[in-house]
Amino acid sequence: MPTTERRRTSARRDSLLGDQPGSFASARYVRITPMKARRVTQMIHGLPVDDALSLLQFAPQAAAATVYKVLESAVANAETTEDLTRADLVVSNCQVDEGPTMKRWRPRAQGRATRILKRTSHITLVVTPRAKPAVSTNKNRKKGKA
Repeated sequence: MPTTERRRTSARRDSLLGDQPGSFASARYVRITPMKARRVTQMIHGLPVDDALSLLQFAPQAAAATVYKVLESAVANAETTEDLTRADLVVSNCQVDEGPTMKRWRPRAQGRATRILKRTSHITLVVTPRAKPAVSTNKNRKKGKA
């Protein structure tokens, strides 16, 4: 019987990356609204890792600090577990899911109260190696008239 050596992977990694190389990191129950976190992650989607980190370092949004830490963690995971180089990595997938919402009450006039919703987020970033450009051959080029 042939024995195929298959690496043990988690279901989460299979859903995010499949068989392709790369790594991911996530921060759960972050006390920032998903809408504000998505605004930051959309800025870095598709960028090389070094460019994304420098963009996050100087971004004025409060969520940028948390996303910066998650991206650093994903890069460290890729370097240690997958033996990938930092210069080749690209932010390929950004997910910000809604976490549990804490409900609080604020006193109002005439004995009333209004509800305050304190939202949380689950932030997941995936980094993969940059795709190599395809080498073109002269067979497919159209010949120009001289």
